[in-house]
Amino acid sequence: MKILTINFHRQFVNFLIVIMLISVSLVAVLGVSIVTTSSVINGVYYSGDENSNKISLMINVYWGTEYLDGMLEVLEKYDVKTTFFVGGTWTIKESDMLKKIYDAGHEIGNHAYSHKDMDKLSAEQNKKEISLTHNLVEEFTGCEMNLFAPPSGAYNKTTVEVATALGYKTIMWTRDTIDWRDHDADIIYMRATENAKGGDLVLMHPTKCTLEALEDIIVTLQREGFKLTTVSDNLSTLES
Repeated sequence: MKILTINFHRQFVNFLIVIMLISVSLVAVLGVSIVTTSSVINGVYYSGDENSNKISLMINVYWGTEYLDGMLEVLEKYDVKTTFFVGGTWTIKESDMLKKIYDAGHEIGNHAYSHKDMDKLSAEQNKKEISLTHNLVEEFTGCEMNLFAPPSGAYNKTTVEVATALGYKTIMWTRDTIDWRDHDADIIYMRATENAKGGDLVLMHPTKCTLEALEDIIVTLQREGFKLTTVSDNLSTLES
């Protein structure tokens, strides 16, 4: 009996290890976040309403300005409005492009000032990173932002509390194209579209391969009946 118990325990442990390896592989290959099945956890948004037909293509910008004109053209071609999360240091260098994005009707979100890991910063430093970017975007566009995407997805309780006090919702993602690392349009397309569901927040950046994949991503998701929209619109039904 003791031997049977030991064997069962070993088999159970091995089963858990296999599940963990599969989970890690899914995140690395598909870019799909599996950390939660809930839209909001501890004040942090991982998706919109899964019962809706809304999906957001979130574009985080600290670099890649040379690809933004092309991305804006594709978005305009298919009448898609989305959310660009911009870094403060980028806005200083690229204020004309920031205004162009805003004037095209896209939503602007806050991506902190200097792309530091917010979970390693004090409350005052968190406040400075968010506030500096807020003030710069407001100066250049007149836009009052209320969505905050922590750089590298790094945040802690302090980050969320500071962001909330500043009038911000903290935004993560449902699926990550990992386009900053994997320069392959087919992989980016797969991660953005495979098993897509309502409420998805799809993380991407302005890269050459993302631009190459963008039109196919939009065509596929629209053909499947999804409305591609801003993050604020995607979240709106959660709070209605």
